[in-house]
Amino acid sequence: MAIAASKFESLELRNVGRSFGGANALVDLNLTVRAGEFIALLGPSGCGKSTALNCLAGLLPLTHGEIRIDGERVDTVAAERRGFGMVFQNYALFPHLTVEKNIAFGLQMRSVAKPEIKRRVAEALALVKLEQHAKKLPGQLSGGQQQRVAIARAVVLEPRLVLMDEPLSNLDAKLRLEMRTEIRRLHQSLGLTTIYVTHDQEEALSMADRLVVLREGRVQQVGTPEELHNAPVNWHVADFMGYRNLIDLEVTAVNGDAVVVEGRGLTLRGTAVERATVGDTVRVAIRPEDLVVVSPSVPVRGGNSTTATVSVVEYHGREFAVGVITPGGQALHVRSDFPPAIGTAVELTASPERVRAYPAELVDPSTLSVEERELEEVRR
Repeated sequence: MAIAASKFESLELRNVGRSFGGANALVDLNLTVRAGEFIALLGPSGCGKSTALNCLAGLLPLTHGEIRIDGERVDTVAAERRGFGMVFQNYALFPHLTVEKNIAFGLQMRSVAKPEIKRRVAEALALVKLEQHAKKLPGQLSGGQQQRVAIARAVVLEPRLVLMDEPLSNLDAKLRLEMRTEIRRLHQSLGLTTIYVTHDQEEALSMADRLVVLREGRVQQVGTPEELHNAPVNWHVADFMGYRNLIDLEVTAVNGDAVVVEGRGLTLRGTAVERATVGDTVRVAIRPEDLVVVSPSVPVRGGNSTTATVSVVEYHGREFAVGVITPGGQALHVRSDFPPAIGTAVELTASPERVRAYPAELVDPSTLSVEERELEEVRR
């Protein structure tokens, strides 16, 4: 296909910030995006990710900082002159226009010649595999098809940057998986540079070249999916990267970065992310898949071992998701290769390298999102 994204070398966000009524929604965002990258902005509701995207798009003026492309400042340029494509959560299609007219709209606004519009619309329709639906209205399409139209409308402009604001959140699980693959395919085949907002860590891990995790308007960590998956820098990032077991325990022994932590019916050996001393309270993070139920026929060798009582079992295909309660009353999410019986005692094991201990800083409940406040209540 002849459609190709306009090129640039780098996009720089320098100390970008945005306030609303004196409250900071985004604080000192510094990020350099290389041409062709797929960047995901990730975090809970209200963390500043959509604010960052809207500042980039020109839909919100900056309170401070600047945005530059190849050294040229663009945050002072009107939104329609930035050359960016935008894909919204709610599709934002014109209901009275056909699919092909929706896709052509931006080209018409730019006074592109009619033969060129016809050619580029046809190419865009082929890219998103909607040739047979060109004459239909948006209301005659499924959610996934409507989102494809929105994407086609964005890429037909040959934008130098594509901004996507949670574009899959209104789709069902199966369509989300299909559209993930489709968006990544288009990104690669067209040589797009994409910034993608999501609250879904699995979605971000599967699609992005680099992730930017935000909390309370501030960047917590920037890195590749592997870096954030394997080595979150703090417990907030770990929480978002799938470490569902977050438990406050006391350090009882230290040897370098190796620690022993105890409490709530647990004694675990783990790895301290920051220097810890005996007596410290740390927030221990363990992924469910790293805390597994030991098969009765396979004895534990090394690592951690503890017992707990099974409270719930869910079938997940190749494995079982199991909820357990320790003797100290701590609820844990674990995995098992077999379905243990409800109410039975099981042995759990986890590698010390996969048990991460973070400083358990004091938290002001008023600064937390609803989701985080609920988790704090559980941990107490």
